[in-house]
Amino acid sequence: MRNPILYEERHYREFDTSDRFVAFQVTVESTDLYVKAKTDLSALTKNLVETARAQVKEVITRRGAFLTSLEPIPESFNAGEVPLDMLRASAKVGTGPMAAVAGAIAQYVGRRLLEHSPEVIVENGGDIFIKVDHSIIVGIHAGAAPLSGKLGIRVDAVPIPLGICASSATVGPSLSLGRADAAVVIAKNTALADACATALGNRVKKASDLESGVKWAMSINGIDAALVILGEKLAVMGDIELVDTHSD
Repeated sequence: MRNPILYEERHYREFDTSDRFVAFQVTVESTDLYVKAKTDLSALTKNLVETARAQVKEVITRRGAFLTSLEPIPESFNAGEVPLDMLRASAKVGTGPMAAVAGAIAQYVGRRLLEHSPEVIVENGGDIFIKVDHSIIVGIHAGAAPLSGKLGIRVDAVPIPLGICASSATVGPSLSLGRADAAVVIAKNTALADACATALGNRVKKASDLESGVKWAMSINGIDAALVILGEKLAVMGDIELVDTHSD
């Protein structure tokens, strides 16, 4: 069986310990999570990742199209929480279920870690589940694009966790049918944000696609904000606060 989740070395993670967070990494087979919480919850996180992966593998074993399809497949069989989130997210945006796998696993883990820590950040290959009590900046990495590393998203304290997910045709191993350097989507459902980021990236092949792309993303019920970068061009819509993170 082909591994459903690809691994790539993450060079942008910081493991410094502060009074606010303890940062740790959990790797299970090809799933590689970077987590920030109030205490070291790495043992629990590993157990949660193993459960989430087992749910995905079990569905793939029964129905191979879950792994290979680039289009939604019917929700016609019993599935665990993680694959069910993937199926429903992909159905809303027109992708295959695997377009939502990183976000769905981050969400599954993050929701359960919140039972043990009031603030949690779970990053899975650029797809983030986040619940914070004080504002934080999430940086935007867009490969070699001029805007890469110069913009961030301010996340304020909110009662409901957020998903901030990114897709790129120029960064990382994930499949993209477009040319966007970064397609970023914010939603309260991290699996949906992940699938929508993939679909948004697929739609952007040239600069003239930027505005129509973010408008399409915002037409999806449950999407709070969308941003896409292609070279030196950017389009953004929705409930999002961008900040300048570039320092000379």
